[in-house]
Order: sequence, then structure tokens, then C-alpha cells
Amino acid sequence: MKGSTRHAQQGLTLIGFLIVLAVVGLGAYIGMKLFPMYQEFYSVKSSLKGLSNEPGIAGQAPEKIQDLFFRRLYINYSENVKPENVKLTRIDKGWKMDVNYEVRKPMIYNIDVVGKFTATQELVRGGTYE
Repeated sequence: MKGSTRHAQQGLTLIGFLIVLAVVGLGAYIGMKLFPMYQEFYSVKSSLKGLSNEPGIAGQAPEKIQDLFFRRLYINYSENVKPENVKLTRIDKGWKMDVNYEVRKPMIYNIDVVGKFTATQELVRGGTYE
């Protein structure tokens, strides 16, 4: 019997496929939990950037600035940033706004994922507020 060689079949077994499927599923689940946290952080940064472009923002009272900031966050459905997470500090040409907050989301059973976010923006644009 010349030339009869047997080749073993190669491929993914059912158990291997289930393990790969479980790892991909877990990654997708974690991604679904983390995405809203980072989307909210992007909204915070966008709100700060937009606030810095407001005419006359440097001359506004801290309460007015904070009110404008939270109005922008309300539009973006942000719910984790509270007034106690916002700090306004007077600087030479206006204000420096720091936003520090933490988001805790339940992951699996008694395991939570915690995100700590920090954003800073200087509000120094001149001009008059209309």
C-alpha cells in the first residue's frame, strides 16, 4: 500500500468553540457596562468645552456657570455628576472648573466596576454675555 497516508483532521472542537463564545460574550457584556460610563465622560468634557466658548463666561458668577454647565449635562442625559462634584476656582483671567466624579456599576453578582473620572477646563473667554 504505497502512498496511503492519513492526515488528522484539524479544527475547532465544540468545547473549544463554546470557550471562545463564552470569552467573547463576557467581553461584550463588560463593554456594554463600560460604554455608558465613558459616553457620559465624553458628554462632561463636551459640556466643559462648550461652556468655555460662551462669550463673557469669565465674568459670570460661579452659580450661573454651574447652572449653565448642568443645563448642558441635562441635555446629554448625564445623571452621575452632582453639584458637589464640581469645583470652581478663581484664576487670573476667569475661572478654572474641575469635575471629579465616580461611577459604580454592578457587574456580576457581588462584583462592581468603578470608574473615576476627572475633567478640567479653564473658562477665560472675554466679551459680553448676551
